[in-house]
Amino acid sequence: MMKFFRVFLLAALVLTAAAPASAFLGMFAKHEEVRAENGRVTIPVDRVSDGKAHYFRFQDGGTELKFFVLKSSDGVIRAAFDACDVCFREKKGYSQDKDFMVCNNCGMKFHSSRINEVAGGCNPSPLKRSVEGDAVVVAVSDLVAGKGYF
Repeated sequence: MMKFFRVFLLAALVLTAAAPASAFLGMFAKHEEVRAENGRVTIPVDRVSDGKAHYFRFQDGGTELKFFVLKSSDGVIRAAFDACDVCFREKKGYSQDKDFMVCNNCGMKFHSSRINEVAGGCNPSPLKRSVEGDAVVVAVSDLVAGKGYF
């Protein structure tokens, strides 16, 4: 009985430690991988029209370029790199708190209607995008232009 208890306790300890460790190592990444076709990444508008930030990653050689897309409360679909001019070296990106994007490094908050409108400082770095029919379109060249953040 004592041996069973020790094995159970050890298993519980390992599982408890594994969850934060795997999250720390990126095993549960929030960024969905996207691929380009004809030099463009396309994302269906209906996937990003719920007011929530949707996180994506694009592989350029050995560099993972991370960005998010959201429909802000004013009805505009916006996109930005998951990085800023100030905190990008920390590689922490942004999280969403209702209508605000929050820097995960310094805690600064930015209203979603400012995404793509304001650049510099700790604002999410704007990413050019367009809406063509039922798709949000991001040119690979615009993604690669932000490679320095990653």
